[in-house]
Amino acid sequence: MSVFDSLANAFPEVKFEQVLASEQDVANVPVEQYAEFVAAAHTAGFTSFSDLCGVDYLRRDPRFEVVLNLISHSLVRRLRIRVGVSGSNPVVATVTDTFPGANFYERETFDLFGIVFEGHPDLTRLLLPDDWVGHPLRKDYSVGSVPVRFKGSPKAQ
Repeated sequence: MSVFDSLANAFPEVKFEQVLASEQDVANVPVEQYAEFVAAAHTAGFTSFSDLCGVDYLRRDPRFEVVLNLISHSLVRRLRIRVGVSGSNPVVATVTDTFPGANFYERETFDLFGIVFEGHPDLTRLLLPDDWVGHPLRKDYSVGSVPVRFKGSPKAQ
C-alpha cells in the first residue's frame, strides 16, 4: 500500500490528482480536515515544508484557496495541498503546530488576502502597517492610481 493509498483511506473526502510528468501529487482537502490532513501527511513522510500562499478566485465558490507545498525526501515526492476557503467566512486552521515554518507565510496570507488562520500564535499584519484598511491582493481591492506626468506629454502643461 502506498502513502497516498493510506492517506486516501484515512481521508475519503480528499480528492487526489497527479501532475503529469512530475513527481508531484495534489490533494484537494475540505477546509474542516485541513490541519488534520497536514498532520497525517507529515506522519506519512512529507516532513519538509516548502511554502504556503493564498489565491483569490473572485467569482468562484469557494472564493479563496490556500495552497501548501510539502516535500518527502525519503519518497522523492512533492505534495501540493489545496483547500478552498469561503469568501463570506475566510477562516482555516493554522498548521504552525505541525510546521512552525508556516508562521510567516500564514501571516503574509492573512495580511494580503484577509484569510484568518484560526489558532495561529501571532496573526498580525506582516507587510502592511497595522492601521491599513483592506487586503490588497484581493481581486476586488481598489488599486487606486497616482497621476504620473511624462516629459513631452500633451497633458503635462
